[in-house]
Amino acid sequence: MPERLDPAYLAVITVGAPIIRGWGRLEVAGLEHLPAEGPVLLAGNHDSYWDPIAVGVAVGRRRQVHALAKSSLWKPGLGRVLDAMGQIPIVRGAGDARALERAVEALRAGACVGVFPEGTRAMGRTLRARSGLGRLAAAVPEAALVSCTLEGTVDLARFPTRPRIRVRFFAPEHAGRVDGEEPGALAARILGEIRRQAPIQHAGGRP
Repeated sequence: MPERLDPAYLAVITVGAPIIRGWGRLEVAGLEHLPAEGPVLLAGNHDSYWDPIAVGVAVGRRRQVHALAKSSLWKPGLGRVLDAMGQIPIVRGAGDARALERAVEALRAGACVGVFPEGTRAMGRTLRARSGLGRLAAAVPEAALVSCTLEGTVDLARFPTRPRIRVRFFAPEHAGRVDGEEPGALAARILGEIRRQAPIQHAGGRP
């Protein structure tokens, strides 16, 4: 049975679809690697504010992605929308234990939790992976680990030039886990796999 999406989440991806699919000429590959049910940890690169919307539109009605998002987005009005969408606020760079607890609870309930291992937009920089992804994988070992690459989202607002957005889902090497691997090392390895396929992008598509 298809997962029931929260109305607010469904509304946002429905509104975003014409922008991402239409204007952005979205191409999606590897969606079969994303389990249709059960706990999933979804990790991707982060170059644009549009990345969470692009992932949601690419996944469509297959799953609702409960993304770990920076707490500063929880402003009056927008915060209520994000809560209604099932998103999880996290204080960046502070080892936010409460946010990780909420993510663990969501995973154990069978949700798909989205994580950007870099913790913020790269903005042309090479960023180290945060350990949160590895800590979640260790806390909920039954969760499937799935990687995704996003390309072209940085060009979404380059009028009148149309972007070409590509989202690809794939299984990480070793199913994402290596015996004895520390959480930080797991996160760094998975981010490395993702960035080898989706180098850091600047507007204009220049890696």
